[in-house]
Amino acid sequence: MTPGTLAMIFGIGFLALGLIGFTAAPPPPDAPPLIVEEGHGLMLGMFPVNILHNVVHLFFGALGLMAAWGVMLSARGYFQFVAIMYGLLTVLGVIPATQTAFGLVPIHGNDVWLHAIVAVAAGIIGFAMPVRAVAAAR
Repeated sequence: MTPGTLAMIFGIGFLALGLIGFTAAPPPPDAPPLIVEEGHGLMLGMFPVNILHNVVHLFFGALGLMAAWGVMLSARGYFQFVAIMYGLLTVLGVIPATQTAFGLVPIHGNDVWLHAIVAVAAGIIGFAMPVRAVAAAR
């Protein structure tokens, strides 16, 4: 599978998650407080989100589609960016003082392992996929 095809799949997945997040169930009573409480809840009953979290998913989805189409950045560059950003989100999610991204976005609980999986997958595609395989796919 080419990086462009994978960027399309990631982009569609992120867009779907961004839209599904707007239907989140209410947060549990012990959820950390947020500065932006709008839309704060649990997506699919498992993943803490709020409106800013959903917008971030929509952003990464749109960026993935643009990378798949070769607009603004390459698919490889997209995956490198996703790997770095989601790696950072994973680290922030395990530090108690930053589990809400400074009160803006909930990135704790099940989000931590999901962000870690996305970071590793994107890192493999963006950094470990041989450049020759990427060039041959074009």
